[in-house]
Amino acid sequence: MARSATYAFNFLPSPVKPNYCLLLGCAATLSFSAAIAAQSTSATKPAITARPIEAAPKAVPAKMQKEAAAKTPGPPKEPAITFNSVHVDGPYIAMTFDDGPSATLTPKLLDLLAAHHIKATFFVIGENVAEHPEIVARAAREGHEIANHSWSHPNLAKMSQESVRSQLQRTDDAIKSAIGKSATLLRPPYGSITEREKRWIHDEFGYDIILWDVDPLDWKRPGPAVVRNRILKETRPGSIVLSHDIHPGTIEAMPSTFDELEAKGFKFVTVSELIAMATPETPHPKAKPAEKTATKAAPSAVPTSSPGG
Repeated sequence: MARSATYAFNFLPSPVKPNYCLLLGCAATLSFSAAIAAQSTSATKPAITARPIEAAPKAVPAKMQKEAAAKTPGPPKEPAITFNSVHVDGPYIAMTFDDGPSATLTPKLLDLLAAHHIKATFFVIGENVAEHPEIVARAAREGHEIANHSWSHPNLAKMSQESVRSQLQRTDDAIKSAIGKSATLLRPPYGSITEREKRWIHDEFGYDIILWDVDPLDWKRPGPAVVRNRILKETRPGSIVLSHDIHPGTIEAMPSTFDELEAKGFKFVTVSELIAMATPETPHPKAKPAEKTATKAAPSAVPTSSPGG
């Protein structure tokens, strides 16, 4: 191309040669500018990368969400501080006796417990401990557990915090004076105590709150046979049996009661030992919805507090 242009140029007349050279120079300049612009545009223009089209997330079925939530561990449960009974692996029960010590009846009961090699828990009244510390000392020496039942058997749920504190502290001091150590359990008189009281008493004194699931109502003095039969009928593994060592009929009922409980295979431990044996309960599968024609089951009765507790 350049050679052809040069050849043609040589044959042009002289007056025309300057104009032709000017045209050739302009054309060359325009071509060079166009090339530079093309290179600059390709360098600065960002490359477009092809991206795959993302699919919309699928909705998780409600059933799967519930199953996942059930498998997710929740926050750890707070340890229990109130016990009516204890879930245990084995035929273990705790016999408990309230309101003593009695000067005449508690020693008879201690003799009977020793003969059967039974360890029990005594929820004592502070006034009685102060009056008969030697009986409490004997009970502790023979392996029985001594626990707080207040100073004078009032209804704690109807008292001020300061009054409740005084009742428990005075009794704890009397117990410590008699046996050399403080109690670790509390049974509120009549089983009457508020949720708030449970919490601050546990935090301040370290007490577990002990109620019961077997109540022979011996404070009504129904007679030894009735007391025995009620205990035998209601006692289950893990039961906490309530009775009182201040009623003659209760002491009379105990020999045959112990014999028959032993014949059923029950083993006797203190309340603290029973709590230490606690095992987790196996959750039962949820029952299927009842037929529309089925009648609703009557609600189970809630145990009431015994006036003699």
